[in-house]
Amino acid sequence: MSDLIAAIATPPIPCAIGILRLSGPGAAAAVDQVFRAFSGRTMTQAPDRALVYGTLLDREGAPIDRVLATISRAPHSYTGEDTAELQCHGAPAVLALGLEALYAAGARPAKPGEFTRRAFLNGKLDLTQAEAVGDLLEAQTDAAVHTAAGQLAGGISRRAEEIYRELVDLSAHFHAVLDYPDEDIDPFRAETLSKALERGENGLSALLDTYERGRFVARGVPCVLAGRTNAGKSSLLNALLGYQRAIVTDIPGTTRDTVEETVRLDGVLLRLIDTAGLREGGDAVERLGMERSRAALDRAALALLVLDGSVPLTPEDKIAMAEAQRAERVLCVVNKADRGTVVDLPALRARYPALCLVSARTGAGLSDLSASVAALFPQPGAGGGLAMLTNARQAQAVTRALDALREAHRGFLAGITPDAALTDVEEAMGALGELTGRTVREDVVDRIFSRFCVGK
Repeated sequence: MSDLIAAIATPPIPCAIGILRLSGPGAAAAVDQVFRAFSGRTMTQAPDRALVYGTLLDREGAPIDRVLATISRAPHSYTGEDTAELQCHGAPAVLALGLEALYAAGARPAKPGEFTRRAFLNGKLDLTQAEAVGDLLEAQTDAAVHTAAGQLAGGISRRAEEIYRELVDLSAHFHAVLDYPDEDIDPFRAETLSKALERGENGLSALLDTYERGRFVARGVPCVLAGRTNAGKSSLLNALLGYQRAIVTDIPGTTRDTVEETVRLDGVLLRLIDTAGLREGGDAVERLGMERSRAALDRAALALLVLDGSVPLTPEDKIAMAEAQRAERVLCVVNKADRGTVVDLPALRARYPALCLVSARTGAGLSDLSASVAALFPQPGAGGGLAMLTNARQAQAVTRALDALREAHRGFLAGITPDAALTDVEEAMGALGELTGRTVREDVVDRIFSRFCVGK
């Protein structure tokens, strides 16, 4: 990390403000080659984090815009290195010319996520905080914003670090007693080990319990619209989206492949998947679509089981009801209420406590459906739920740490020696180190930052 990088940090579309960003040695000197302050001072002379007004020049020295420039010197910057920003008018052509000038001044193009990666490698962020930056960039709901902001502020790190420090102290105490028997060191007590292991287990278990909720907040709820042909699944999708996304006809089997969209219902982000109608028979293409429907249900956190309430249940409805159980949760949606309800609602309510009566055609009952979804997936507010695990990597690291502590505790209670139990404790410490990035493989780091955009 000894070179200078540059990138456009704003979207490549016409907008009010566009930002050119640099990080690395010589950032201020590079800006001095492409920027002339109206005050006559150079950026190498400018104080940290002060906005300086001047002219941006292209690589030939011709003026292209009036801009604001700022410098933040190491280590007091986002990346921990010397950084600079040029705030231009947001014309893509202006930004492209400015970026070319910075390349000519000695910078190289930044890779996706390289600014945040440098922040991580320079100790400005731990790995969970760096992941929170990515979550914040992708946030689509208020809850996702608050959760990412809490994680960026160190919510997960603090909980993990508290457990890690206690385990380190425990291990250090044991080895000090073992290695220096003649020193005046408090004896290592079995009760101390047992209580510390129990506290660690409880803390990690509570943290792991946040994962299901956290992943839904950060990524959205995978939700499948399931039901027989012509029950109104595509009509419901269109009604929830507010526009005609899926083709709707009276011909059975119109939807033959999955159709995916996202929608927010009472603060819950649903990743809706409209699927082929579930029934026996159909041609080869329709059967392939039904196989994809079943695969989508296997991955779904929620199935919206759509039934045509204007007619009694059919054998195909019962097939769909059975298939919907593949999902983690089922919310029964009795559609076509505008045509009158014939289906046995009391029997359905007995089977599906979460049930809504709607009309996709008129929009009746959609607010009740939104409320029912929100009840199944309660969202954290701005003041709570801020230390939640949001991805599989985090959950796997905490799971390994928890399993190791449980193994240590079981073994100790069964009579193994403290040094044997502490072997598992050290394994737990290693897993917690991977959670925060204290110890982490390069390929894991590459995978995390590969989803970031250039300029961040």
